[in-house]
Amino acid sequence: MQTLQPDLRFCNLSRREPALKSVGLKLRHIPCDLARPSAIVQGAESVLDWLKTDVPAGRILLINNSGFGAYGHFPEPNLAHQLEMLDVNVRAVVDLTARLLPVLKARGGAVITVASTAAFQPTAYMAAYGASKAFVLHWSLALNEELRGTGVRTLAVCPGPTPTEFFKRAGLQQGSVSDALGTTSEAVVRASLRALAAGRAQVVPGWKNKVGAALVTKLPKPMAAWLAAKVLARFRLKKVSG
Repeated sequence: MQTLQPDLRFCNLSRREPALKSVGLKLRHIPCDLARPSAIVQGAESVLDWLKTDVPAGRILLINNSGFGAYGHFPEPNLAHQLEMLDVNVRAVVDLTARLLPVLKARGGAVITVASTAAFQPTAYMAAYGASKAFVLHWSLALNEELRGTGVRTLAVCPGPTPTEFFKRAGLQQGSVSDALGTTSEAVVRASLRALAAGRAQVVPGWKNKVGAALVTKLPKPMAAWLAAKVLARFRLKKVSG
């Protein structure tokens, strides 16, 4: 991406600065706690100021990638964790996108939002997480239809297990899911960019994830919930002890 367009500018909103070491990467980090509504307001204003002064022209790509999960019987590990998760996974996505949408419409661009294969069925032991990703998926698809003709598109990315810090944050041991079932973050990025270039509204990276998502959507919801519970219950032996 840098090779093709060396003049690209990147802006990151998160609590911690990303550990990226790429020569020539033009990255601006804006500290922002996405679980706090007031911080999102300030973060969005900082992004808009940065766009106006540093990148006054050109199309914009907004990537809603922040999110985390929780594993266990609801509301484990505690209610505060569950509510913070919903704030980051749902509220922050909607809030930040709404605040940046006017400039996206004015300059053209796209919104990529990371959902999950968990969005396709009820997920016992990760009930609120799966529901948050179902919201994100359907919201993104609906928004894409609303934005037809505006010069802005949306893409919902639904990866399966990906080796990141997600499992640790969710209270599971690293490697809880076999590498054979996972998809690398690099593969997810490549699939996302290809789908965006093709004008698609949804992508499920990895053929195994595609097959799984296709099959589970054919099942009645109660049966899909029962099946997901059987699969996710196996993670209980890999739960990080409190």
